[in-house]
Amino acid sequence: MHLIETVLLLLLAVVVSGSIARITRVALPLVQIALGAAIVMVTGSTVDLKPDIFFLLFLPPLLFLDGWRIPKEDLFRDRAVILELALGLVLFTVVGLGFMIWWMIPEMPLAVAFALAAILSPTDPIAVQAIAARAPIPKRLMHILEGESLLNDATGLTCMRIAVIAATTGAFSVGHAVGTFAWLALAGVAVGVGVTLAISYAKGFVSRRWGEDVGAQILVSLLIPFAAYLVAEELHASGILAAVAAGVTMSFTERGGGANGQSLAMTRIRRAVVWDTVQFVANGFIFVILGEQMPSIMARAAEVVAGTSRPEVWWLAVYVLAIVGALAALRFVWVWTSLKLTLFRRRHRGPPPKVGLRLTMVMSLAGVRGAITLAGILTLPFVVGDGSPMPSRNLAIFLAAGVIIVSLVLATFALPRLMKHIELPPEPSHQQEEDRSRIAAATAALRAIEDVSHAMAEGKPNPDLYSEIATRLMEIYRRRIESRTRRDEDDLEVARQMDQIERHLRLAGLSAERAEFTRLSRARRLDEETARRLIREVDLQELRYL
Repeated sequence: MHLIETVLLLLLAVVVSGSIARITRVALPLVQIALGAAIVMVTGSTVDLKPDIFFLLFLPPLLFLDGWRIPKEDLFRDRAVILELALGLVLFTVVGLGFMIWWMIPEMPLAVAFALAAILSPTDPIAVQAIAARAPIPKRLMHILEGESLLNDATGLTCMRIAVIAATTGAFSVGHAVGTFAWLALAGVAVGVGVTLAISYAKGFVSRRWGEDVGAQILVSLLIPFAAYLVAEELHASGILAAVAAGVTMSFTERGGGANGQSLAMTRIRRAVVWDTVQFVANGFIFVILGEQMPSIMARAAEVVAGTSRPEVWWLAVYVLAIVGALAALRFVWVWTSLKLTLFRRRHRGPPPKVGLRLTMVMSLAGVRGAITLAGILTLPFVVGDGSPMPSRNLAIFLAAGVIIVSLVLATFALPRLMKHIELPPEPSHQQEEDRSRIAAATAALRAIEDVSHAMAEGKPNPDLYSEIATRLMEIYRRRIESRTRRDEDDLEVARQMDQIERHLRLAGLSAERAEFTRLSRARRLDEETARRLIREVDLQELRYL
């Protein structure tokens, strides 16, 4: 019962954190971390964070959703720089930071230093999104950061696993490390793709034969990431990559018109609402739990530093700041090189454009660490192969927690200032694609209305009624086609302004409809069930214009 009360209190912290963040204008992750720490100090109890359970409960659905919703064209366009950051930067950071930590803290074995560097190397996709909510990062840059954070977890966790094996056994093999990494990555991706395709096919078969159950469809979509993660972990592959691959595959099955793409409109609407709720709760819960763990980690500061050659507590702050500085410097060097060679590469001849210092600094500071780092470092074993305690385990946990806090604070306050007047390559306009698509869709709608109206009117006593209604509907689509096919750019701009005006007016009208339905219901001139149905119709229409 005590655990249930604590969990409910943490959920309450998630609820109030948004309001506090808006009032104080402090980044939401920092507010949630502070609330988590405050709960522990007030109640005196904490949730026992077991990394395996943490990974299973929170990471699969969030990574699945990110892979599902992230634009695939943008990922493919910048695939080179994303892979360079997700693979090359992680390895570069592990080597450089590992040796620096070992040099700075001689009491920490080299294998433990590499394990700490490995778990600090990947950025956190949840933290990146939370920071972006406060500092409006340009879309292309945000997609690069999201793509990097989705893929670099597997690289960092794999490097950490190899370092832990070396720390516990005292043995290290390059061939075994490469083989382990290849199996984790390839098998994880294959499992994610296979599980999603299999479940989508089975779900589509059942829906086509016996009809679609909206609740069951939503529940299946929630279970897919857990299934992919568990199967991959059972095969000793990367569950994280399996969840990401499952999300990417889900988006392609929908786009391809497969089993998922044929879902009912009601299923898609309700499913999106459910997934938005899951994302909100899981994101907030992660940072609240992260804050809840901080007091116990900080309370052991004196004990942690006592076993080093510098027993003063303030040396811990020096270590944390030095690691944060090293992470930023290593990332700055790699990002500058990557942007210069990849992001700004031109196909035609001529000198390449300059890589701006401000852009490089933004990319460097945006690589924040989060709950994945804390959960990963907590998986460090307590003992080595001979049964003796793992050296410097508590110190590594403390340093990881400190780096998380400092990186979040630094990004929160520095990114908004650096984002001013940032120079990026121009974003391609998708307006022409949108216009062509709207014309094609309206043309298809005209054909469908005409064919169906003729079929419905055939043999009926009043065929003119069907023709009149069809003509009225077809006129709407003809006006839509006409507004999108004007050749003069000024006319097109006027048409787009007309669309915006129409949007605002329709929203005003729908808002008035909803208010009137509510007034009639309160006055008991409209029964509650009918009022709820009419208001839902207005809400669904409003979604088109938001």
